[in-house]
Amino acid sequence: MKHVKLIVPALALSLAAALPLLAQPAATAPAAPATTAKPAPARLSPAAITSTVIDDNRVTLVYSRPFTKDPKTGAARKIWGGLVPNGEVWRLGANEASLLLTQQPITIGSATIPAGAYSIFLLPVENGTSKLIVNKQIGQWGSQYDEKQDLARIDLKTSAPASSVDQFTMSVAKVPTGGGVLTIAWDNQEFSVPYAVKK
Repeated sequence: MKHVKLIVPALALSLAAALPLLAQPAATAPAAPATTAKPAPARLSPAAITSTVIDDNRVTLVYSRPFTKDPKTGAARKIWGGLVPNGEVWRLGANEASLLLTQQPITIGSATIPAGAYSIFLLPVENGTSKLIVNKQIGQWGSQYDEKQDLARIDLKTSAPASSVDQFTMSVAKVPTGGGVLTIAWDNQEFSVPYAVKK
């Protein structure tokens, strides 16, 4: 198997470079009193990572998972055509832009995606073909989107899930006929597209 380093967001690289410096004691600063650090508050839309290996290539999705109910009030929310407006680019989850990482070039639908890291978005269409958007900009907040950075817009198959999906979910999985499928599911809608390692 070819081991190809995944490209990661600039923020992660910056943090990795800074850690050795943070570990060094200050030369002139007096010792700080011991304190008990408070844990970071839990996010309303928890982070998730999912991946699979197909034909010696790992594809990974990094995203956040909002719920159908309002996290502050518990009230039911209209998802499609409400919280997620039709005809507008949506961040695919919450918080930072969702990421797609691939170790080798892949084809998603009819588009070729080189090895690397990409932000992904959804363009939902109520009476037409919804699109998966693969964008070259990474590391930004999810609502920040630059169309000029688009690598591809890919047609998605829309269907109803077997049961309602309370928490936004994305997955990559093998299929018996070969290759894989990328699936997006929330509430009463599911979007999917096949992918394969580029030969």
